[in-house]
Amino acid sequence: MSIPQPPPIRDLGIPVKAVNWVRLHPGKTSDGKPSLLASMGQNNGGPFVIDIDVKTGHCRQFLVPESGPEGIPACMRSLRTGILWMGTAWNGHLYRYDPEHSERGLEDLGAIDPETVTFPTGITETPDGMIWIGAYPGASVTRFDPSTGKFKRFGRQDQVDKYLYPLASDDGEIFAQIKITTFRMVCFDPRTGTSKRVGPHIVEPSANPQRYEFFKGADGKLYLDSFAGAFLLENGEAHPVETLPAQMPGIHATSRHGYQEILPFPDGSIATFIDDKSFEFRRIRITSADGSAPRELTLDWEGGGTALWTLHLGPDQKLYGSSMLPEHLFSCDLDGGNMVNHGQCSVSGGEAYSMVNYEGKIAIGSYPASRISLYDPKLPYQFGTGPGANPLDVGSADILTTRPHAMIYVPDLPSEASAKAGGKIWVGAAATYGLDDGALAWFDPATALRGSTRGIMPDRTPFVLLWIPEFQQILVGFNSEPGTGVMAKVDRGGYAFWDPQNNKATYIGDFDDPDLVDVCSLIPAVNGLVYALSGRNPRLVTHYDCQPAPTRLCLIDPAKRCVVQSAPLPESYGSLPFESGHILRADTDGTIYGATTETVFRIKPGTVETETVAKITGYPLSVVGPIHEGTFYFASEWMVRSIDL
Repeated sequence: MSIPQPPPIRDLGIPVKAVNWVRLHPGKTSDGKPSLLASMGQNNGGPFVIDIDVKTGHCRQFLVPESGPEGIPACMRSLRTGILWMGTAWNGHLYRYDPEHSERGLEDLGAIDPETVTFPTGITETPDGMIWIGAYPGASVTRFDPSTGKFKRFGRQDQVDKYLYPLASDDGEIFAQIKITTFRMVCFDPRTGTSKRVGPHIVEPSANPQRYEFFKGADGKLYLDSFAGAFLLENGEAHPVETLPAQMPGIHATSRHGYQEILPFPDGSIATFIDDKSFEFRRIRITSADGSAPRELTLDWEGGGTALWTLHLGPDQKLYGSSMLPEHLFSCDLDGGNMVNHGQCSVSGGEAYSMVNYEGKIAIGSYPASRISLYDPKLPYQFGTGPGANPLDVGSADILTTRPHAMIYVPDLPSEASAKAGGKIWVGAAATYGLDDGALAWFDPATALRGSTRGIMPDRTPFVLLWIPEFQQILVGFNSEPGTGVMAKVDRGGYAFWDPQNNKATYIGDFDDPDLVDVCSLIPAVNGLVYALSGRNPRLVTHYDCQPAPTRLCLIDPAKRCVVQSAPLPESYGSLPFESGHILRADTDGTIYGATTETVFRIKPGTVETETVAKITGYPLSVVGPIHEGTFYFASEWMVRSIDL
């Protein structure tokens, strides 16, 4: 008797080969000639540096060594030596590229601080040649000595906040900005390894945005331009000043996170990306200081593949999805044919967290700032923010939120004047950086009106949404996610019923579930019941110091507001994907499936019993996509894949 073979996994293609966290680094060679480097992050193959011929645009591309990360670079090019220093997330390593010794490539110098560093945030250099690195999530400071190749790790400089951005003055003093729950400046003392707070600070920056810019002046000194006035940071203190000098080009801490920075060559000429707004980074314009005609260069770097974040079945029965950092929208046929990278679909540039079909169109919710874009697949693709744009970016669902985890379309109740009264797009979103309360927001695509309610369950995020027609209400599942950079204040989520017609909650609680952790997914079951996944979203474990928790499949009764059945998912299934809000999916015949990083499973109708349908081989599953007519679509990192169930 032959043993049934598992269904084969089909690789449908790599839809996006873009880059992220791109920076230009002008400088000069030892003989005074212009030198131009660019640092670029990517997922498949890791960050890299390109050494650009300023006459031809020809690129020499240097990847991180084989042991390097998939991730994001933070770079500083030394004005003294011309060396490019690169810290990389999420492995927290330091790399060096010396254009005078390009044969060495990107040299891996080792882990910055294995105890506290996954994400280097800023790099600076003191006059003695020492390299100083600030990092997330430990708000830590580390020194690297190029002459010895040794690190000295000073550790955490704040017990609450996670982000630290250092700058060194020409006199060798080191100041740093710490954020997110408060903004404040500290002076770091290398002799003692300790820091002290100096100058004014902001208690609630995101709720009450105020000026707080830390930079190096053209005079080589450090300055703070703040809500409380201007300050010179010198001799371990913040000294009030009447005026501020010009900023040293390209040398600042945290104020400019956009891709485009205007950095001059030593001769005063300027290199800029022409195509940075579309996140392409293939064309550079060089403008000479003498006023001669600008030159344009075309870059020939190679990308390996951009991680995917969302997969969605559109109203035209095509597969749509988003890449992350940068956010590009792509589409393809269900067999992988006609795969198109459409490019930019939001001004956000991060990734699309959610998509929903409405009236033959697609609404897209993007990070950061919970931006909404509206796309009509029947019309030509031309992204923008003005009339005729498609997709059309219509702005934020709520200005104090950032990650739109969930999005549904809820039809309005028919009025006496019309059998169809349109509908609204509802968005569940996490608080922005530094805040605690997520929001349930709505947007009317017919009128562009919008509104939101924050703090329905304080210190939590509306993570998943489900429209229940029988009740004419939205079932909201909450997790314990606050805004990024904030310690989680609660350890469990909950449920709410929301009346969209009257815009109010009719129930807030936990359905009497003593084992509730966070609500990770919701989907209708049989006989008016609802399936819920309860557990810990991996994002919370990674970024919010939350403890892992087993994942449970629950059958809940919305009418009685209680859990009917509950059982843990087998540990052999593996862990939840990083963005776990869309794990449970229904096929066209009503069968409900779910997926983890390693396993596709089926739910026995009306029970909490599950069975393995397929195991994921090769790269683990990272995005759960739709199921259509027996075929399950998913992503493994940068690859779109499918499997017949």
